[in-house]
Order: sequence, then structure tokens, then C-alpha cells
Amino acid sequence: MPGKGDGRYAGIGTFDAGRLWGLMKGVPAPSDPAAATIADDEHVIVVVDSITGEVRQCGDHSGYCVAMKPWSGGSSPAMLSKHAADLAAEESAATQSTNGSAPSAAAK
Repeated sequence: MPGKGDGRYAGIGTFDAGRLWGLMKGVPAPSDPAAATIADDEHVIVVVDSITGEVRQCGDHSGYCVAMKPWSGGSSPAMLSKHAADLAAEESAATQSTNGSAPSAAAK
């Protein structure tokens, strides 16, 4: 339980948003076209609720938050429009087409 004057949420840290943050599915689109989206977030701010143990990750510009309760088992994975392996494969294919070379036998 927090002491007198302590806030309910404790900061865990601020992290780079990473390219998968902007690829989450199911995020509501803002009604104002000038409003930041998750693709605009540069950092993710992570806090823990000192009462419930819930961990929240929130985008610094969009304000969109993902919450989980790691000790309750009620967390589900984030849904993504692309996975890290998909992005890596796209980058590899783009590099190979730019260089004009086919993948080597060792790369297969």
C-alpha cells in the first residue's frame, strides 16, 4: 500500500516505441485527423499500479495504453498487423532486390 503522499502509479521506465508498437491492431483511430496515432509515438512510458499490480505501457504522443496484469494470468498478447519476422523478411527481400542478387544458399 502506498505511503502518505505517494502516488498510486510507480514509474518503471521510458523506452523507445520500437517498430512493432505502431503495428498494433484494434487501436481506435482518433476522430481528429491532427491527433497523434500510435505510429507517431517515439517512446512508451511504463508504469505499475502499486495497488493492483497492473502494468501499463502508454505511448508518449498518442496516449494509447496497453495494460496487463502479469500475475493474474489475464493478459493476452497484443495483436499485430505484421510480426518482427515479417518485417525482417521484407527488409531482406528489399536489400536483395536493391543489390540485384538472389539469396545465397547459405542464407536459405
